[in-house]
Amino acid sequence: MVAVKGRKNSNKNLPIFSHEFIIQNHGDIVSCVAMIFVTGLMVQVTSPWAYTFIAIHHNITSDEDPTTPMKYTTGWKDACAVFFSLLITIVMHAAFQDYIFDKVSKRLHLSKVKLAKFNESSQLVLFYILSIIWGIDIIIREDLLLNITLIWKEYPMPMFFCTKLFFICQLAYWLHCYPELYFQRVKKEDIAPRVVQATFGFLSTLVAYIFNFQQVGILLLVSHYIGDAMLHGARLVHFVGKKEKMTKMAFLVANSVYVSIRVATVAIATLVFLYGLSQVESVFDFATGNFNIPAIRFTALSYIIIFQIYLSYIFVSRQMKRARENVVHVQTVVKSKQKSKKKE
Repeated sequence: MVAVKGRKNSNKNLPIFSHEFIIQNHGDIVSCVAMIFVTGLMVQVTSPWAYTFIAIHHNITSDEDPTTPMKYTTGWKDACAVFFSLLITIVMHAAFQDYIFDKVSKRLHLSKVKLAKFNESSQLVLFYILSIIWGIDIIIREDLLLNITLIWKEYPMPMFFCTKLFFICQLAYWLHCYPELYFQRVKKEDIAPRVVQATFGFLSTLVAYIFNFQQVGILLLVSHYIGDAMLHGARLVHFVGKKEKMTKMAFLVANSVYVSIRVATVAIATLVFLYGLSQVESVFDFATGNFNIPAIRFTALSYIIIFQIYLSYIFVSRQMKRARENVVHVQTVVKSKQKSKKKE
């Protein structure tokens, strides 16, 4: 288990279980909680209980052919695995924050507002990049892009180990965003946008997982993460880079990709839910995990389209706000130059 040093923000001995003590040492505290589960595997009495949280369950692979890759389905024990992964995610976040992000931010000498944005973008870019690489690997292994018809022809498709672990880690990450609001001392005005982002991320992933839309879910998540990673990457370039041309180029590329991703997401969702799944038999069978009925398909498609419209609205609003701010800034600079010329 990774040990995380507490932040050295104060030389005073903090009272145990005080807010400041918990915030500065939350990585160590959560790491100790996770170690309880790991230690439980070594004791015969608690081993089955600890195994429920640490291992991946609901294996449906037959034992007849040992060379067959293991396949899994969903089940209630996944909640236990998500909880343990949540603990590991909090510990890893604290480790990256203490050993990488904080050291980089100190060299940049950022203001409190920019520092908060830098920390947010840094951890999101890291999560997005890891998820994109992992997701693309799954897409290539399962041939989901070149042979996209498998998504509806083989529905409901059992999950390979890598796919199931991917979704468990995704759910754990979005859940960990809620306690991080406290651990990272997020300001009140920034809490609402982060809660909305985490809630959308968690619910979208959970619905795709529960209703056995994991394959199309991976395609949509990877495409969504690419767009968001580009935007947050451009923000980091703005904080780190000193050249204005580089910043403008980064945002130009990021904005173009972000808009393209919105269109691609709607296209993929329409292809799968409106065309593909309608080509196969529409039967609701909870036992086999078949949720391919018109009500669920159209609800899922409507949710995705509305969500893309919402993201587009937020994106356009931000661009218009920045455009107005740039106009005001240019006008202020021009007026100051005119005043200086008159004085001369």
